[in-house]
Amino acid sequence: MMGLGRIERYVIGYMLLGVLGALAIISSVVVLIQFVELTGQVGTRADVGADSILGLTLLRVPSLIQILLPFCFLFGGIGAFVGLNRRSELVAMRAAGISAWRFILPSAVGAFVLGMIAVGGLNPMAAALNARFEMERSRMMANYLGDQPQDIWLRQGDDSSQIVIHAKARDTKGGVVTLHGVSLFIYEKNASGAPVFRRRLEAGAATLLPGFWRLKDVREATAGDSSIRSDSMSIRSTLDSEAAMERLASPEAIAFWRLPKAIQLTEQAGFSASGYRLRFHQLLATPLLFAAMSILAAAFSLRLARLGGLAGLAGAGVALGFVMFFFNQFAGALAKADIIPLFAAAWAPALVALLAGVTLLCYTEDG
Repeated sequence: MMGLGRIERYVIGYMLLGVLGALAIISSVVVLIQFVELTGQVGTRADVGADSILGLTLLRVPSLIQILLPFCFLFGGIGAFVGLNRRSELVAMRAAGISAWRFILPSAVGAFVLGMIAVGGLNPMAAALNARFEMERSRMMANYLGDQPQDIWLRQGDDSSQIVIHAKARDTKGGVVTLHGVSLFIYEKNASGAPVFRRRLEAGAATLLPGFWRLKDVREATAGDSSIRSDSMSIRSTLDSEAAMERLASPEAIAFWRLPKAIQLTEQAGFSASGYRLRFHQLLATPLLFAAMSILAAAFSLRLARLGGLAGLAGAGVALGFVMFFFNQFAGALAKADIIPLFAAAWAPALVALLAGVTLLCYTEDG
């Protein structure tokens, strides 16, 4: 900001006010909609009150707001630039020989920087709250479908072996993962890399400690041999408590900084990590998407007010924002179905929005 001129600082500050206003409005709408939705999901339980539902709502809202942040930059930017245009401030700037690029480019760079902050700072907080939201909602809904148990499946592996873990219940008190009613199917990889079943372990409980699983009340069975019982046993683990919890959560509940490790562990265990990779690339593309929305906001707001049609053009910008949102969701769905590459699905919406905004600006500003 110290290296920018007074005009650039004024426009950026005005745009930030617009973004904050849009963020306040969108956040209020999200809280209301999410509260109503959760009321319909868990509100039928007699022991769940409005305060519990409100607590769930507040846990869920940050992750939803993160998805809608591009709209904040688009709507806030349109509101800011339309306000400057209606007060003829943009006209005065351009009459003084100042190109629109002079104040649009710093705004786009500012949006890019805010996108980096959102990915590096807001995303880990939103992911942690979203993971807690999923746990709390599962706890509240545990008896909703006739007390039917929800089985848990985990998988871990390395270059020499793979272990499939099945449990009937879990406990995460104190940040320590404990599974109950556990079955472990242990496979070893042969010379060609194919897993070959070696033995099966049944345990009453399994606690995940740093570097290993501690099993209690264990029964071990191998092909062709009788079972062996023991009070306790330790099995090496490639998971930690956080990684184990991430396996039970959606990609949106994993922080940006944890996604590379989650991808590595998932692929080592023999699972597809396409969902984690898509999420990782989408987060990498977020700063570029914010900058593109800032440019689009300016492109749809620079038409001279005296020529008319400014409101219609701003409305077209809002409509284009919704189109970009659905395009982003549609591309993600295609990538999860392995129809298009993950990289293209994550980066295409930001690149298309950026190219559309620059093209419209070139047409509007430079003829």
